Amino acid sequence: MSNLRAVFWDVDGTLADTEMEGHRVAFNAAFAEAELPWHWDRHLYANLLQVPGGGQRIRAYALQQGKEIDEELLSQLRSRKQHHYLERIRSGNVPWRPGVRRLVNELQFHGVQQWIVTSSGRDSVNALLEISFTSGDVPFQGCITAEDVACGKPHPEGYLSALSLSGSEKDEVIVIEDSAAGFSAARAANLPCLLTPSPWDQELKSELSQANAALDNLGEVSLPCKVIVGPPCLNGLVTLEYLQDLILVTRQ
Repeated sequence: MSNLRAVFWDVDGTLADTEMEGHRVAFNAAFAEAELPWHWDRHLYANLLQVPGGGQRIRAYALQQGKEIDEELLSQLRSRKQHHYLERIRSGNVPWRPGVRRLVNELQFHGVQQWIVTSSGRDSVNALLEISFTSGDVPFQGCITAEDVACGKPHPEGYLSALSLSGSEKDEVIVIEDSAAGFSAARAANLPCLLTPSPWDQELKSELSQANAALDNLGEVSLPCKVIVGPPCLNGLVTLEYLQDLILVTRQ
């Protein structure tokens, strides 16, 4: 059996459903406070996710509405959005995706390193981890966030940094991602990748066949995963053994 030394996790849409139940709701709360007649429903927000970064997303939407947004208002909106996002995280309103906690616990039990590689800010990640691991037993060896890199995804800098810090070789790790930008970053770093696609990422659909595996989720006993691309998954559960088999195939 191949030796899996580290797993690199994305956050937004991979670990937890932070986009629709976290960021989107927080944006709407910030707009309401600023008395802007804007409301991003799920369909609209899914389209806006094609624009990277919250600030750029606001700018793009403002232009669609025929409004140029000044820097002062943009800064205010971003600050209040972050406040509301952190409040939702701390209130437990952002659910983890199916199978994530189960797999995280299994990897931790077997001593596999786990690293977070995200385009989100460190405060957002810390809030999610604090509410999710109240005992303080956080299973991640480290986090590479937006503050730690010069170039975010789809640039590979974050994943290459995690690779170096983990002391692993490229054939000893696997990336778990949900988006086209994240998948591009993993591929640019020449790392194997398992995808659990977010339903709103239309760009990723055409790239699924290039992943080592793609599944609708990581699987729970009550909600077995469905394989989209890749080898069959025993009992509908992504396990350490399944991940080891994936990197073994990559080596061949």
